[in-house]
Amino acid sequence: MSQINIRFPDQSVKTFEKGTTPLAIAQSISRGLAEKCVVADVNGKQVDLTTPINEDASIKLLTTDTPEGMQVFWHSSAHVMAQAVKRLWPEAKFEDGPPTEAGFFYDIFLPRAISQEDFPKIEAEMEKIAKEKLSYSRKELSRSEAMEFFKSIGQDFKLDIIQNIPDGQTISSYTQGEFTDLCRGPHIPHTGLIKAFKVMSVAGAFYKGDENNIQLQRLRAISFPSKKQLDEYLTMLEEAKRRDHRKLGKELELFLITPAIGGGLPVWLPNGTVLRRTLENFIKEELIKRGYQEVITPHIGNLNLYKTSGHYPYYSDSQFAPIKVEDEEYLLKPMNCPHHHQIYSSKPHSYRDLPIRLAEFGTVYRYEQSGELTGLSRVRGFTQDDAHIYCRHDQLKDELVNAVELTQLVFKTFGMDVTTRLSFRDPQNAEKFAGSPEMWEQAQREIKEVADSMNLIYQIGIGEASFYGPKIDFIVKDALGRKWQLGTVQVDYVMPERFELEYIGADNQKHRPVIIHRAPFGSMERFLSILIEHYAGNFPTWIAPIQVAILPIADGHVAYGEQLKTRFESEKIRSSVDARNEKIGYKIREAEMKKIPYILVIGDKEVADTKVAVRRHGKGDQGAVTLENFIKDIREKIETKSQD
Repeated sequence: MSQINIRFPDQSVKTFEKGTTPLAIAQSISRGLAEKCVVADVNGKQVDLTTPINEDASIKLLTTDTPEGMQVFWHSSAHVMAQAVKRLWPEAKFEDGPPTEAGFFYDIFLPRAISQEDFPKIEAEMEKIAKEKLSYSRKELSRSEAMEFFKSIGQDFKLDIIQNIPDGQTISSYTQGEFTDLCRGPHIPHTGLIKAFKVMSVAGAFYKGDENNIQLQRLRAISFPSKKQLDEYLTMLEEAKRRDHRKLGKELELFLITPAIGGGLPVWLPNGTVLRRTLENFIKEELIKRGYQEVITPHIGNLNLYKTSGHYPYYSDSQFAPIKVEDEEYLLKPMNCPHHHQIYSSKPHSYRDLPIRLAEFGTVYRYEQSGELTGLSRVRGFTQDDAHIYCRHDQLKDELVNAVELTQLVFKTFGMDVTTRLSFRDPQNAEKFAGSPEMWEQAQREIKEVADSMNLIYQIGIGEASFYGPKIDFIVKDALGRKWQLGTVQVDYVMPERFELEYIGADNQKHRPVIIHRAPFGSMERFLSILIEHYAGNFPTWIAPIQVAILPIADGHVAYGEQLKTRFESEKIRSSVDARNEKIGYKIREAEMKKIPYILVIGDKEVADTKVAVRRHGKGDQGAVTLENFIKDIREKIETKSQD
């Protein structure tokens, strides 16, 4: 039998017989790897471990220790859950069952409603299926075969999916035991690898997301290769509930979302406004140091502006309907960039003028279905800490480095772990991306060169680019280990062409600038939702809405408390005086619940000695100190942006 060469991620090469499988390759390395391996990446495509390899190839053996492996694990678990539901209720019909960032769901049509009381029954049936160690068997079908089979088993939703599969694309099914599902795969070797299950929720979901269609039941669940991992996950969920920014936002009086104003349109209350403005001022100070100019643009714009940019129609499904005004149509602003391009083009520029850095805290609007709205993290109106840098090509890399360093500074200041992703165009899906392949290759090469020069640790995300250019995305890990995509730096050769942006070069000829789009926070709303949960509302002193709570013990101490507040105001320390006729213990408990960093208890001794009795939130009594020493200490924490 002929031989093939298999290249591994460390660039080592081994020879195997033609037709060998990823599982056999894993077994040749170690028994432990073979037991943990769930899927293989062969030449950039994920395949089942039983897939024969008939030519030279590069391979990655993926375990559940990798995000890719867990996605396949959860996808396979979705099939197990569907099989369990089908065993319990044979009349069930299934639409789609994908993995998510944490777990999986299946959209199910069932005449009876699934309730929480049914969850243990579903979990018990899933456990039975797992113990049966059923293999996942792949079968490729013609369109007519697929239509005939799924029609014969009464799975009507699958018929619609089959009809919409493009000609030439492989149609496949997977079977485990008596259950067969339409699926492109891949899957784990057998159900026995799934050791722990938990059905998490059930909710309504419209077929294809269209509220005019039939309503299905979306059953969500989670699974793991061990019970210990499930227990750890459930513990993390409990902690996440405690940190939920929606709960803390109400308790700490940070923001308000009310139907009277509209879903997904947050209102910032006084405390939340202080928190937000503090973050904005932090960035503005850095922008001034780095040569940015601040601008302000309107909340709506002529529809033709967004047609020129491509935001309409590229993002038309996520935008509010155009507004008719006399003979023109306007759109709630979906992005700030087209407005900034108009500022740039409002007057001629020389090569000596560049780079021009325009910055704005600009509010933009996106249409989100009501069922997708989530506190501050998924809204219909949000503010971006947006900036656009118009530069010569010879300035591009330095400007990219500067933008990346600013973004890194933001996350370092808040004590967040950050990794990066280089988000590139998918050449197999070219219609999603504007501009020529040459533009994209150049921009992607330049971004990668900058990332390498800065020793960034990154992965490459194919298909994750914006429609107008590749980007460096910053993935932040919060205190619970959850990952969020926040800041971004993007290179754009497309918009200068679309808007015919120009500058006069040293050769006295017209040239196109390159645009860098950059937003360290990304969305202020989303960033703050993550920040609230990251700190569990226990904000560092420098960003806390109220930094010092002054608590007079009796009416005779209120005047001194007010004097302290006046002094703190002169030192730019945010404070409040609780002059209510309440017991001091009650006042302390309430200040603790509001998570105010410092509590000053004022009684006869403090008034006589001009001292303050200090309590730290969560740490208790810190003793009495002189007022001057207290101010010095708290000012140092504010000025250094300490995490304390």
